[in-house]
Amino acid sequence: MSSQEKETSNSLYRQWQILSRLSTGKWMGTRELQETLEREGIEISLRTIQRDLNQISQRFPIESNKTVPQGWRWRSDAPIQSLPHMTSSQAVTFMMVEEHLKHLLPPSLIDEMNPWFDLARRSLSTQNNVRQWINRVRIVPANQPVIPPVVEKQAQQAIYEGLLQDKQIECIYRARGHLGEEKTYTLNPLGLVQKGAIIYLICTRFDKSEVQTFALHRFKSATVLDTRALHPVNFDIDAYIDSGALGFRVDFSKPTETIELKLVMNEDDAQHFTESQLSKDQKIQQLNNELFQVSAMVPFTSQLVWWLRSFGKKIVRIEPIEVFNAVHEIE
Repeated sequence: MSSQEKETSNSLYRQWQILSRLSTGKWMGTRELQETLEREGIEISLRTIQRDLNQISQRFPIESNKTVPQGWRWRSDAPIQSLPHMTSSQAVTFMMVEEHLKHLLPPSLIDEMNPWFDLARRSLSTQNNVRQWINRVRIVPANQPVIPPVVEKQAQQAIYEGLLQDKQIECIYRARGHLGEEKTYTLNPLGLVQKGAIIYLICTRFDKSEVQTFALHRFKSATVLDTRALHPVNFDIDAYIDSGALGFRVDFSKPTETIELKLVMNEDDAQHFTESQLSKDQKIQQLNNELFQVSAMVPFTSQLVWWLRSFGKKIVRIEPIEVFNAVHEIE
């Protein structure tokens, strides 16, 4: 390689490093760029950085704020493909998405995202203080942690693609239990909800209008059909969740009902509900020197029953009577 070729190669590498340090929002000054490059082992003068930036701006969508000293950044209209670098906040976000949300994204989207996950890892590899954030943040389940059930990957991919494309799916589904019966269904996928370690498909069956939940790990197989999925009129996934449907009905012969729950307990235990409320209309009333009553409108579900049982003898009184009977398994 001739001395001129070597100099050109060095210039390209230096300018690439300068480009990779610019962000889309924050202005970066030449002094800050110089210090950053020096940490990477690139010795460069402020004058050379300024000359490089002026040259780069003729070919790439970067801009200067025209102040003294000058600041530079990517223009707001720069296409994402032009950005060879992630800011530390973007890199941390991508890493947390990969760790905690990857299993809720369709495989086809994951394939598109993998280059960004790789770029995030590379970006954080040189930023020790930011990389430490990933090592210092955890999501811990509120209940007893369990190992997630195994999901059949081909079935999961077909279900996600059906939901993404708004197409019906044909599947073989195994009922609950070790010897659960296998049935073939045609489903209209409406949404996905993760509850604890289990992911549920919210859908309707081709032959029924009732919205149902199917656990992803019980699908033996699934295929995307060419037919469009049918949607119930005015279906809203948030309203469906708020109705307590995913808390599961106490009586499967009846729809989930909303009740006015009343719990009587001592002051220390009632204090917990001032920080974590049961509902927006929750009220706490002092009954006497020792006891307080917490009241709130909540869905009457089996999840509510299990949760109330976890309090043991801390709850002095439970109303209405049907909830008390369910908690204490009184017929």
